[in-house]
Amino acid sequence: MEPIYVTGHRNPDTDSIVSAMAYAQLRNALGDRRYVAARLGRISDETQLVLDRFGFEPPVLIHNLRNQVSDLDFDTPPVLNQAVTLDHAWRLLRHNENTSVLPVVDDEGKLKGMLSANEIAACDMDSLTEPIIRDIPVFNLVSVLEGRIITDGGTPTNSISGRVCVALPANGEEAIPMASDTILVCGNQPDVILAAMRAGVACVIVCQSAVPEEASQMSSDTIVISTPQEPYRAVRMIFQSMPVSRVCRTADLCPSHLTDYVDDAREVAETTRHRAFPVLDENDRVVGTLGRIHLLRPRKKRVVLVDHNEVAQSVPGLDQAEIVAIIDHHRLADVQTGNPIYMRNEPVGSTTTIVAGMYMERGLMPSPAMAGIITCAILSDTLMFKSPTCTERDIAMANRMAAIAHVSIEELGRMIFSASTSDDKSPDDILFQDYKEFMITGHTLAVGQVVTLDSDRVLKRRDAFLEAMARRMEEKHFDMMLFMITDMLQVGSHLLFLGDPDVIAQAFNVQVKNHYAFLPKILSRKKQVIPALSVFWG
Repeated sequence: MEPIYVTGHRNPDTDSIVSAMAYAQLRNALGDRRYVAARLGRISDETQLVLDRFGFEPPVLIHNLRNQVSDLDFDTPPVLNQAVTLDHAWRLLRHNENTSVLPVVDDEGKLKGMLSANEIAACDMDSLTEPIIRDIPVFNLVSVLEGRIITDGGTPTNSISGRVCVALPANGEEAIPMASDTILVCGNQPDVILAAMRAGVACVIVCQSAVPEEASQMSSDTIVISTPQEPYRAVRMIFQSMPVSRVCRTADLCPSHLTDYVDDAREVAETTRHRAFPVLDENDRVVGTLGRIHLLRPRKKRVVLVDHNEVAQSVPGLDQAEIVAIIDHHRLADVQTGNPIYMRNEPVGSTTTIVAGMYMERGLMPSPAMAGIITCAILSDTLMFKSPTCTERDIAMANRMAAIAHVSIEELGRMIFSASTSDDKSPDDILFQDYKEFMITGHTLAVGQVVTLDSDRVLKRRDAFLEAMARRMEEKHFDMMLFMITDMLQVGSHLLFLGDPDVIAQAFNVQVKNHYAFLPKILSRKKQVIPALSVFWG
């Protein structure tokens, strides 16, 4: 059963992580066991503190949703050991109409080659011009001839080599090459059989006839095999006793692993003329074969987006996935779907508020632990109810969840907002723990934000933050980069920025100096900063 990933945005905050976990648990509790909470980046210290406080593990980390070879309905034909006969391989190809190529593996199951009807036919045609076999296992020969060994030449041998000859009755013994490298095929010809044994030919194959009693009494190095096949068929089957390892194609196999991307496998297929390619697992063992037709319609991974609906903030490869639902509280952005989906977008301060409401709508009480992290997510995203995005629904839901979890909102608030700015964290860790990139009417920018109860301590590292911002701006070629240090006690944000200072001064009507401005009553990136810049540029 393929999973349905529930994921928030890149650089996930607590609301993004918890809303994914809560929604996945809700759907699974209602009987849909396929939902898996996922994340697109590192867990912030704040979020880790919340998860540890209530005993949760972080969601699974996914890097992209690009189609992989594992998403293809590739063929799973029989896999042949290298010692199997061509006869057996040919039977498999004939009896499996949809199979054109068979993988060949060594004794450890590792890929050795690929065998198709073309290789078998080429081998068969070569035997007409050079009717010689080399080191064919005796067991192979007996098996394909459906025969039995009458005498093994006194000293048992494991393989046979020589030139295949047919003893025609009309030609007489003198026309038959009696040499040690002769493999003689004959019928009811006792004199020929005995003469061949006396001459010490490599092997005598007796077709549809009894072997003279003297043969079993004679001391000879010749192996005598009896077969119910008629001579012509016996000759052809001798060459079908070769191991497939002698015939299979071993060069330019172009294998794909299950974790390889379909785009890469398709590129390989377009540059070669092979009909099928082997598919390997993580241990390099063959699990199937991949044809060009399989590359046309891969199964799409399925995903639920929470706390975002913008491609730039979502999982890479989203265009190759199937979006099942979107649960969000941001403005509508540029995510597009090929089919109608479940969409829930509400003007509240936290996506987790919406998900918690869905628990109530379905008559399902979250566990105390789940209610605890839901409470934390709402407090984090609404800045302890001080954000302009906060609504009465957020406050009521946080209080309800806190009652279920038997926790204090004030205690959780102090815990959350003390975790983001500890002195042991690097400037990059603080700057990028809640960080988003935007495109506004042709302008590219990024906005990081940290919420604290002691902004003076954070601002002591101002130069280090500006250096980190400059590195990111140069790397990404942004037009502007902002870092909001939101102080809950001062009810405003200290803004460090790189870019045109006139934009900041006019968009927020503030004084700017040395890449710094204080924005009173500005607490929300989503509802205050981005809209102000959109109006200015728009």
